Amino acid sequence: MIDFWESNTVAEISKQTCGAYMRERAKSHGTMRRELGVLRAALNFAHSEGRLIYVPPVLLPPKTPGKDRWLTRREAAMLLNAARTASGPVRLYLPLFILMGLYTGARKSAILSLRWPQIDLENGLIDFLPPGERQSNKRRAKIPIPNKLLGHLKRARYRGSDLDYVIHRDGKKIDDVKHSFASACIKAEVFEVTPHTLRHTCGTWLAQQGVSLFEIGGWLGQSNERTVELYAHHHPDFLTNAKQALEGRQF
Repeated sequence: MIDFWESNTVAEISKQTCGAYMRERAKSHGTMRRELGVLRAALNFAHSEGRLIYVPPVLLPPKTPGKDRWLTRREAAMLLNAARTASGPVRLYLPLFILMGLYTGARKSAILSLRWPQIDLENGLIDFLPPGERQSNKRRAKIPIPNKLLGHLKRARYRGSDLDYVIHRDGKKIDDVKHSFASACIKAEVFEVTPHTLRHTCGTWLAQQGVSLFEIGGWLGQSNERTVELYAHHHPDFLTNAKQALEGRQF
């Protein structure tokens, strides 16, 4: 962004210059929304700090629909098996990462930064918000631990009782699992899947089992609007009341 905006004043930010930036970058709409969203956030922050009198308009491209890619139970089992039979230290951390994603629906960054003090094994609770941190727009939920995941966490805690991070490599925090996760996907022959797919799979499975959209949003730590957008069509009761109301009318 600096290459394009560095020589501009704030007054020169407009829909026209935003359009010129998008044409020069020639990236996807999603990338352009993220980058120009950063510019908008910086301007809003400067305004809130009294450094700007007004916030100029920042043109964002239209939001593209998200991919509705989720794992079937069979695909999830295949992916887990591929992770458990991987070579080297990958098989020690990747299976637990996958299980955490499927059972909690937490984002990749929340899982990788999770420390043992955030997990209450005795009472079966996980708090994905690190102590002392404030909630951001990407909220981190505090949820009860499903029994099957609880067993995996207790075994992991027993094996690494003196370690800090739940997901680790030789005791050290793992910055990303992108490459090891992609390798497991290839081995399992599960395609068009990223670590974020685990979160979407969790939400989809909950919706398919009839869990209320309100509870799904609470579990995933996201807004009701976003939950409806992503998971309402997977819910068995989606629009059922509307259908029944119309069927009751007589013409």
